[in-house]
Amino acid sequence: MADDATKFGLMRHAQTVWNREGRIQGQMDSDLTASGEAAARSWGEILKGRPWGRILVSDLGRARRTADLVNASLGLPVTVEPRLRELNWGGWAGKTVREIRDRFPGLLEAQEVRGWGFCPPGGESRLDQFERCRDALADAARQWPGETLLTVTHGGVLRTLIYRFLDRAFLSSESAVIKPYHLHWFSVENGRLDPDQINALTLGHGASEHFDKSVL
Repeated sequence: MADDATKFGLMRHAQTVWNREGRIQGQMDSDLTASGEAAARSWGEILKGRPWGRILVSDLGRARRTADLVNASLGLPVTVEPRLRELNWGGWAGKTVREIRDRFPGLLEAQEVRGWGFCPPGGESRLDQFERCRDALADAARQWPGETLLTVTHGGVLRTLIYRFLDRAFLSSESAVIKPYHLHWFSVENGRLDPDQINALTLGHGASEHFDKSVL
């Protein structure tokens, strides 16, 4: 890898109240739980001593709060990047999957089989999410060539980036790939985004939830 390649250590935010309740957040927000806040503080200790240049973070509150708690141990400059937001779930945000299935019979099932074309009513597709996140990382690489950026984002962002490069169809029948509460390495060199290591570093506990699902 060339010296001007930019490395990104991507991680998901800590557990929120809606995560615990099984509610889809999308671009809405809920507070971190007490265990989520404790986990984020511990992640900062785990991540110390690495050559981070700065933190790149989604503008949603749960990601920014996680980054703040992690950064208490790191003391890095922070750049907020709105394009690293979670998928826009439109009118389905704030609901559980069961509520969606009950209130809109057949609509979720019809979207699930579309894979990368999955698009909640009033929301955005998985492919659209991938493209904006890819562009955000490529732009960051141009701004900070050769640096290593800790990137705090969302489960849906991790899935779209990782699934795209694994050539997955993004269907619920596919087996899980992403381990909960791990850091994943990506790099950008000459404008090309590539995954270097998936599930590279365990961040320890983060509450008993699993988020590697095609729908959630």
